[in-house]
This record gives sequence, C-alpha cells and structure tokens, in this order.
Amino acid sequence: MVPRGVIRLVVLSCLALPAISENVNHLMIDPQSPVIEIGTTFTATCMIRNTSEVTPEDLYWNLSKTTLPKEWYTKTNNSSLSVTIPITNERSEWLFCLCKKKSAKVVMNEGRFIHGIYLTKGYRPKKPENLSCLAVQQKSSISPSIRCEWKAVGRQTSEVPTEYILFVRVLHFDEFNSSTAENSTEVKMSLYPIHLPMDIWVEARNKLGTEESEHLAKDAGWFVKTNPPSNVEVRAEKKFPSSLLIMWKHPIDKTYMDLTYQIRFCTHGSHSWSYVPPGEIKYVESFRLQNLQPGTVYIIQVRCKNSKEDHGYWSEWTSNTTKITEEDKPKSRPDLWKITSVADRINGRRVQVICKDPVFPNGRILKFNINIQSDNLSNESWESIPVNRSEVDSSTNQRKINALKEITLDDRNYVKIRVTASNSLGTSPEALLFIPEKNALAPVEKLKVWPHEGQLWLEWKPPSKTAVTEYVVEWVAGDQIDWQRENRTTTHTVIKGNLEKFVCYTVSVYAIQAGFIGKPASVEAFLEQGAPLEGPSVRLKGKPGHNKAELVWTHIPAHRRRGFITNYTIYYTNGTKINDVTVAANATSVTLTSLSRDTKYDTWIKASTIRGSALGFNHSFTTLKYAPGEIECIVVGVSLGFLFVVVMTMVLCMCKKDIIKKNFWPQIPNPGESTIGNWSPDYPLKAETPKENGLSGISVVDVDMCEGKCLFEEDKASHPLKKDKYLSEEHSSGIGGSSCMSSPRQSVSDSDEGGDLADTTASTVQYSSVVASSGYKGQTPCTQPQQAVFLRSESTQPLLDSEENLDTLMQEGSRPSQRFARQPCFSHTAGNKDSSNPADFNQLEMAQQEVLDFCPLEEDSEQTAPTNNQSADLLPGPPSSSYMPQLGGYRPQ
Repeated sequence: MVPRGVIRLVVLSCLALPAISENVNHLMIDPQSPVIEIGTTFTATCMIRNTSEVTPEDLYWNLSKTTLPKEWYTKTNNSSLSVTIPITNERSEWLFCLCKKKSAKVVMNEGRFIHGIYLTKGYRPKKPENLSCLAVQQKSSISPSIRCEWKAVGRQTSEVPTEYILFVRVLHFDEFNSSTAENSTEVKMSLYPIHLPMDIWVEARNKLGTEESEHLAKDAGWFVKTNPPSNVEVRAEKKFPSSLLIMWKHPIDKTYMDLTYQIRFCTHGSHSWSYVPPGEIKYVESFRLQNLQPGTVYIIQVRCKNSKEDHGYWSEWTSNTTKITEEDKPKSRPDLWKITSVADRINGRRVQVICKDPVFPNGRILKFNINIQSDNLSNESWESIPVNRSEVDSSTNQRKINALKEITLDDRNYVKIRVTASNSLGTSPEALLFIPEKNALAPVEKLKVWPHEGQLWLEWKPPSKTAVTEYVVEWVAGDQIDWQRENRTTTHTVIKGNLEKFVCYTVSVYAIQAGFIGKPASVEAFLEQGAPLEGPSVRLKGKPGHNKAELVWTHIPAHRRRGFITNYTIYYTNGTKINDVTVAANATSVTLTSLSRDTKYDTWIKASTIRGSALGFNHSFTTLKYAPGEIECIVVGVSLGFLFVVVMTMVLCMCKKDIIKKNFWPQIPNPGESTIGNWSPDYPLKAETPKENGLSGISVVDVDMCEGKCLFEEDKASHPLKKDKYLSEEHSSGIGGSSCMSSPRQSVSDSDEGGDLADTTASTVQYSSVVASSGYKGQTPCTQPQQAVFLRSESTQPLLDSEENLDTLMQEGSRPSQRFARQPCFSHTAGNKDSSNPADFNQLEMAQQEVLDFCPLEEDSEQTAPTNNQSADLLPGPPSSSYMPQLGGYRPQ
C-alpha cells in the first residue's frame, strides 16, 4: 500500500506543473553569452517554444536599442529566426530577440516573448616577439633567477584581456613557468644550470585563443651577464711616452665561464672613443695601449663577457680611469693664423697674430717663439711669448687659441711671420705665414654654406689663375674665432669645430699660395635657425606730420636674432582698425601715410625668420592737427585777402569819392546865396550890410520866454490839415531856426541829434516860396496888378512852415493884431561863447527885432516856458545873415 504522504507529494507536483510551464520563456537565443572576435561576423538564432501564438515572421532583432535591418534575418525553420551581424567596435552590447504585439496574450505576457544575450567583444592574441632573457651575476656566482621580456603584439580589451605565461625548460624535463599580464616576468629556479642547454618561450592566452613565441634554445651561459672587471689600474712609463699599461681583475671564476675583454679609450674632452678589438684580449688581466700621443690625458674603460658565445651579454663598462702619457718633443708645427682689422691711420691695417697648439704637442706647451720680417727689413731675432696653462688643460684634445702679437701694416707692405712652440723636451717645427699687400690675391669663387644633419657644409671653386697650396676655413661668431685647414684638392668639406644652434657664423674661405693669404670669400650661416628672442624697438623719427609719420628701428642683436630675418611687419592702429606694412629684411625705417589728423596711433614691429617671429614693444604717437606751414599759409592768405579788400576799398573810395560824398555828406547850400533872398524883381531890396562883422560860430538860438503867441497859431486853426505837423515837429524847420512856438533845442556842440535830423530832412525837399503881391515892411507894391510870384531856391533844405503858409500869412497880414509889451522872445547863445565882438551882438539884436515884429505876444497866461529839448539848431551860414523862419529863407543884414 502506497503511503499517504507520497500520494500527497504526487498530487502537489501535478498541480504545480501548469504553473511552472506558464513561467517558461517562449523565446530563446543560441548561443548563450558568446565571446566574439572583433572584425568578424556573428550569427545568433532565436527559437520559439511552448507556444503557437507567434511565428518567425512575428520576430525581430534589436542590438542595444537599434532595430537590425530585415536583410540580415534568415528563417531557419517554422519556429526559429537567425540574424548575422558584423562586429566592428570594441564596445560590448546586448542582442535582443523580440515579438510583435499581435494578440492580447502576447501583450499580457510581454516578458515571456523577449530574450537577450550579452555580446563580449575582444581581439585574438598575437604571437609575442623579441623574446630576451638575462641571468645576472650575484656576488661570485650566477643568480638562480632568470628574467625575460618580450614585445606584446596586437590589441586587447578590458573584457577580453591577454595573459602571458613564460616557460623555462632545462634538459627537456625540468620546466618552470610564470604568468603575467605585462610584457616581462621572472622565473625562479633552485640553481642556475650553468653549462646546460635551456629552452625558453612565452605563450599569449585569452578567451579567443592561444599564441606561442619563438623558442630560445641556448646554452645557459648565453644568458649570463657578469659584473664588469674590478680594480682597473693604468700606468705610464717614461721609456714609452706613447703607451699606457692597463691592469684589472676577473669578475667571476673561470669555472663558471671563460671571459673575453674589450678596452676603449679617448683623449680628455673628446667624445670619440677608440676600441681595442675583443678577440685580442682573452681571459687576461693586463693590456698595453700603444701608439698614443705623448703628454696627453687619456680616459680608459674595460668590459667583459662569455668568450664561448658569439652573442652573449657584455658587462657594463668600468668607471673612467684617467692617465697622462709621458711628454716628448713636439712633432708638428703650430697652426698659425691672423685677425685683420682697420688701423687708426689711413691706408693701414691692424693684424693680430694668433695660433693654435700643434696637433701633436707631445706635452704641455710652455712658450711660443715668434719672428716677424717685413719686405724691406731682415730680422733674425726671436721673441718668446710664455703660455700660462695647467697640465690638464695642456693635455686635453681641445686645442687652445693663443694671441701672440699685434702689428700695424701699411696696405702696400707685406710681412713674413715664423712661429715655433716649445715644451719641456724641445721645440716644434716652424710655422710660416705671409701677410701680403691688401687685396693682392684673388678669393675663391661661388662659396656656398648650408646646414645638414647637425653640421655646416661648404662648397667652393678654386680661384682662377692661382696655384693654391691649401685652404683655410674660418668661422667667426661675435668675438669667438676658429679655423681649420684643408688640402689644395678639397672643394667640399664640413666644419669640424663645435658649433652651436641659433648662432650666426660668418664662414670664410681663404686660398693660401705658398704661405701667402688671399682675399676671403665670406657667407653668413646658421647651424639651425629659430624664432627671434625679441623684436626690434620701433621709435618715431622727428615729429609726425598731419597725415604721415616716419618710424625707425635698429636690427636685433646677432645673439638674439637666432636666424636670418626674412622681413619686418609694422603694425599700427588708431583703436578701431589694425593696419600693417611689410618691408624687406635690410630696411630700418618706414613711412606711414594716409594717417588721420590729430589722432593717437599705437605701433609695433614684428621680425620674422623661417622658424617664427617675435614682436617688439609698442610705441605711441599723435599726428598733428595742421600740416607744417599750413597755419602760416592760412594767416598769410587771410592777411593778403584783408589787405586786398582794404586796398580795393581805398581805390574804390578814390574813384567814387563824389558819389560817396553826396550819399554820406550831402551838400548844404549857403543860405547867403539863396535866390529866395532876392524876392521879386519888382521890389527893391534893402541895402546889404557889410559881412565883415558877421556873427560867427552861432549854432543855436534858444527861446527863453514868449508871452504872446505867434500869429501862426491862427494859421494852425485855419489849416487843420497841417495840425499834426505842428504838433509833432513843434515848428522845427530842420535847418537850425525855429518859429516863436518852437521849443528851445540843444546846440550842435551839445548834441549831434539836431544835425542828423537836419541832414535827413535836407535831402528830400527843395526850398520854395510864393511871394504875395502886397508889400512887406513898408515896401510899396507895384500899382499894377501882379500875380503871385513863385520863387524857388537851389537849396535842398526842407521847406519851413512859414514858407508853406506864405499866402495865408500875406492875407492875414492886413488884419489888425493885438500887441502887448514886447519881451525878449528868444535867448541866444553863441557857438563861440568866448566871443566879445560887439558887431556880433548887434547883428543878433537886429535878428531878434525882426523876429519879434512877426511874433506878437498874447495875454494868455497859459503860455509855458520852452523846455530844454525844444531848441532849434541854426543852420550853418554866413555870419552876416540871420534866419527868417516866416519867409523860409535868409535875409541879408
């Protein structure tokens, strides 16, 4: 009988099966979690299971969030769909298989209709290269550890890293290994297998594959690097001044390996090593260097390696060991040369004689001996010039330049110079130099200098028609000079001295003919050019103009130039626009034009080479408001114009003086010559009184009191049309006189207004008067009836009121008039108050008496005294005439 518990478990399992089946995913991708090589293609298949709701046509693929094109799909059967994608980048991504939402069940169970895999990308490992291994000496034996390194080839990603495993196999049965992710590692062994064969290789592994390097199958000694020799010692021997004895100790015992040695040496200060061939020194502890330079300091180094191996590893070089060879007599002559400059005197040269130590001084040079002979004087005496130099300096390979003597030569003379060098063991051969007349020998032709691979190369052609024995190549930078000699067949060489970058050298080539120096051919050159360290400083030359300014600058110093200047660019701006002007490299000034007036400009200059440029400092200036001489021209022009106007005005005034006089100063007629004084020819005139006592200087007659009214008051009443004129003008005649009713007026001497008024009035009306037929003051008129006679004066003075009303006065003259006691109706003031002539006063009284005859006084108490401004100006006239206002003319006295 089955237990009840078992039955219960079976029932529960049956009930759980539908639930489990409902949670199963209906889509699945194969393969799962692949590792893919970058640069290949990958194919994945999506399979449909446990459902009939979808078909392969309902599926689609997404790479990350990008839907893949249908051209990449392949339907494998009725329940699966595959896709093939290229792998082009290193970024790992998700690949999803999804289903379209075609039914409610798919929508309700969306999570069961999706599946994805993670694509891990990487590179297949490459074969390691350049495997090398090294076992070093440890104390007196070989270290049991061997260290190897190699070159990793290919690329790797962080998700697919490459691991390297180093394998060391000894005698085909002992194998050691070490793993690392780097390109070097160390394998430790119990004992280094000296004299045994070894096989070493490295293996590169990752998830995409494995690659193995080349095998190193060598003897164990091949991988050993010993320590350098110890206790190195160098000895100099007096009997052998050209040799040195070198001694040392073996670094390792011979039981481990046989050693071979190598020696290298050089002179002090030199960087060029000389090597002793390694095959000549096998497992020895001493060696003699021969054919060395006597009296020279040498630096010596030694190293060793396994002699049985052609390759093997050399030990490190020993430290420098320095030794001086013994001295000997100098074997070569000094290198004699000269520096020529201009002398103070005319047609003269200053020559500085210089020389280098002999090429083989064989010791320390103690002195130089010099002999100078001119063309017209033989001199066999020698002058000794001592040299102060330490032993180390003398024994170096660097040849010192020594200044011997300075002489002054005439351009037409030449000298012969002989120099020898002496050390403690003897004197060198003689050096000879001829300094010819100035410009005596022709120079070389077509000299070219150019830099190449860190050196300066030269090329030239020999001078024509000259037998050259040698050439001297000279280079000068500032106060530094050096030279080298070339044989007569050389036309192409390189400077062997120590040259510096960015320094300008003047390279010259001299042709030497039997000791005579020819003219030099010179070229400037740089070993390497660079940008200038500074720009030139620009400044203003003189004062700026109104539209131009001249700028000047100096060349950059040679040690700051660092290259050939190709051009200068001058920039200038007024704050709104930057302008530039480019000039040649040899220019030192430029004129800026088309500038604005009274404007501030900032300017700076840029110097350029083929390697760059540098800017100078700013300089500011302000243009003038006016051009030079412009103000003077304006002043002169205005002055000349003003002078021309004045002159033309004066000429015009002289030519038109009559018109000007008539318009500005009208002619006032002489009252004494007026025709109105002649009256009618039918009436006799009184005899004229002599004019010799005429009143002079009278300009104003002031009225003091008038108790009666003139008879013209009635005339005013009878002629209302003229009332306004009487009220406004107050009977002012405008010619200096006034009627009885006229107010007193200021004299001409007190005010000019009366004169102006008279002038204005005088230019408009001519005098005229109508004389009645009745007599005047007792004159008997003609018995025959006469008509009124119209008399016209030549004067342009306006008519007086009494003249205008002459007919009325004549008619009313017969009417009886009432008279009162006469009182002075006028008060007179003379123009010349200082006058005391009695005749003047008599004439004045006579004039007043005649006026009073026509001005009867009235008893009306309303008569007011005249005011000060009512004075009437007396027109100028002859002193013997008095003015008759009622008659409009002058009556002779």
